[in-house]
Amino acid sequence: MSHAESVTPVHQGAPALLPANHLRDTLLPVRPALVDRGSAVRARPGMVDELLAAPGTLAVVLSGRQGLVQDGNLFMAGAKGLLDGLSAVSATPGLMIYLGAALPGSDLPAGTELLLFVVPEPVEPGTAGIPDDATWAGFRDVAAGLTETGTALFVEASAIANWHAGHTHCPRCGTPTLVEAGGWMRRCPADSSEHYPRTDPAIIVTVVGPDGRLLLGGGGPVDAKNFSTLAGFVEPGESLEQAVVREVFEEVGVRVTACQYLGSQSWPFPASLMLGFTAVTEDAEATPDGVEVTRARWFSREELQEAVLRGDITISSRLSIARALIEHWYGGRIEDRAGA
Repeated sequence: MSHAESVTPVHQGAPALLPANHLRDTLLPVRPALVDRGSAVRARPGMVDELLAAPGTLAVVLSGRQGLVQDGNLFMAGAKGLLDGLSAVSATPGLMIYLGAALPGSDLPAGTELLLFVVPEPVEPGTAGIPDDATWAGFRDVAAGLTETGTALFVEASAIANWHAGHTHCPRCGTPTLVEAGGWMRRCPADSSEHYPRTDPAIIVTVVGPDGRLLLGGGGPVDAKNFSTLAGFVEPGESLEQAVVREVFEEVGVRVTACQYLGSQSWPFPASLMLGFTAVTEDAEATPDGVEVTRARWFSREELQEAVLRGDITISSRLSIARALIEHWYGGRIEDRAGA
């Protein structure tokens, strides 16, 4: 494809595009933090109790992998009143965790203190001070409608709650651990060892062939329509770049010759950090492994946009780093099919 062809709009009214796989100065855009997690202040003994007594402290509620949602956004209420209401119906939170303080740019007043209540079972809306129109929902169910602050809090709350759920006992001796540091550390009372939240690094990558086409793949039924970037977990002792090379070859038999980091996204379901790359290859053929990847296809930019608009394929949602990586290669916004 010539440079002149690569910047031609792919459908009427589309904006002019950047060269395929263009690396912007900022790579993937960096979203500023909306919550100060207060790593220094949360170590103060009794700080959660102090925040509960403060009138301006808000709380969000999770149970398992679902959060309380109202009007399409994460439900928040005064922490003390909400705690009293939950306790009155025997739904006292098993964990109360400090999420941080709202920063300028958040849709909450700067400095608003935020707690997470983790309850053992979902509480019926209309009880415990929870509005009748609130619902329990998973992040994926409501992510498209959440505010940026709601998204940040839902992701943070899910990540720390998931960690607690899987790390209730000391890995050294099996003794039940105690929660400290506002919910961000667990200590073993038997051997005094300290245990902190962990995330699992995973690479996610756009692979670009010698002719500028993009390789996308998918799992599940071979005739399914969903296509996305390739991805996989980083193994112990591996560099991120080595993981890119290995995962791409294992999944589709393509040999990566170079790759570059572009950006990241937390995906705490249960505990991943997605590290985005773009990579190039001299290979023009891809062979799915038949296990993780059951279909693989090369797309030019024109082919990809037309296939999406026709409904022949679907690609990752706009809230995901996979979509950001695909559109980075594309050089602009990919329009979704109407009604999709």
